Amino acid sequence: MSKHFQIVIIGGGTGGIMTAAQLLRKDNNLTVAIIEPSEKHIYQPAWTLVGANTFDYNKTIRNESSVIPSGAEWIKEFADKFEPEQNKVITKNGTEITYDYLVVAPGIQIDLDGIEGLKETMGKNGVCSNYVDPNYTWKCLKDFKGGNMIFTQPTTPIKCGGAPQKIMYLADEHLRKTGIRDKTKVIFATPGTVIFGVSPFKEELERICQKKGLIMKYSYAITKIDGEKKEAHFKLAQTGDNQCVLNEDPEINEKIEGEMSVVIPFEMLHLAPPQSAPDFIKTSPFANENGWMDVDINTLQSNKYKNVFGLGDVAALPTAKTGAAIRKQAPVVVGNILHLMEKNTLGDKKYDGYSSCPLVTGYGKMLLAEFGYNNVRMSDPFLSKFVDTSKEKWSMWILKKYGLPYLYWNKMMKGKM
Repeated sequence: MSKHFQIVIIGGGTGGIMTAAQLLRKDNNLTVAIIEPSEKHIYQPAWTLVGANTFDYNKTIRNESSVIPSGAEWIKEFADKFEPEQNKVITKNGTEITYDYLVVAPGIQIDLDGIEGLKETMGKNGVCSNYVDPNYTWKCLKDFKGGNMIFTQPTTPIKCGGAPQKIMYLADEHLRKTGIRDKTKVIFATPGTVIFGVSPFKEELERICQKKGLIMKYSYAITKIDGEKKEAHFKLAQTGDNQCVLNEDPEINEKIEGEMSVVIPFEMLHLAPPQSAPDFIKTSPFANENGWMDVDINTLQSNKYKNVFGLGDVAALPTAKTGAAIRKQAPVVVGNILHLMEKNTLGDKKYDGYSSCPLVTGYGKMLLAEFGYNNVRMSDPFLSKFVDTSKEKWSMWILKKYGLPYLYWNKMMKGKM
């Protein structure tokens, strides 16, 4: 079986749906196909709030059919192989789909095999992740009685890089409300050397961490989890100019194990698991040496095939992987494809690396970090007139909990922003 479309989109997540919706709003005569096997569409940014029991999990999930734009054909299959010289996609079922233009936006995958012992203990023994099951995160938090509570992030790129610390701030407040914060050591162990890479958000978050009494472990890369023993193993991450000397921290019963490695016991461990591009992208002609979709960082056009574009979490872009980034990327892809169709050249649409991270710092508190390539701060011109987004604000919390979900389902998914 074979089908042909002017534009084929791989992925029915945020990037794929936004691109399809915007294309069809510009020209509803286009033939557009979306290849997406999942029957459910998830608004995952709210899972941080689910993990802290302040958002309804069921409201984060809708049927995929409800977000497929009118005029697009949904091919409910797994994309498997690409033959770009023939402008062809082959699905796992053997369906051959040809295109004039291809948009690659399948998102990112969770690699539970990326840390020894993680797959075996995820979802039990107090090992949880908002990236996998935010309901179990809340169960762990609700049942917590004291001891070490560790929050980590991996050495790989991840979607929503601020998520590992957001749940930590909410957990800290929950422990204070329930009266067991003084029985708890809250630890943030990260392979990075700073809490956040962009000023002035970095300085504000450092102030918050100090105020909350959080134990910060920088250059700590998690390598192994023993769920039965409730031990997390870390190696001191090498960062080039890293001259750190490893010392045991008796406050948290930390023990040195071998050269530049430590073990920290825990009662609760929250992870952002290792993540990577989907396997079928890693082995595709579109991938760079690290497996990510190889595109021009400004035009989002494939560096190898001029009728192929990539956006979203799968793209090899030196900026944070967030829905806010996709909101700025989709119009660039749409504009460049339409210009190519009409004039056989790229248009003037450029992506400047914009991304933003709504950093929830407690119940009813949030700051909004906005930045572009080279970690340069960027601010929404309208929003910055009314509020300093680098400070904790209740209004930013309202935006996160109510405003952003509304805008996502009713504007972004409909191609209206």
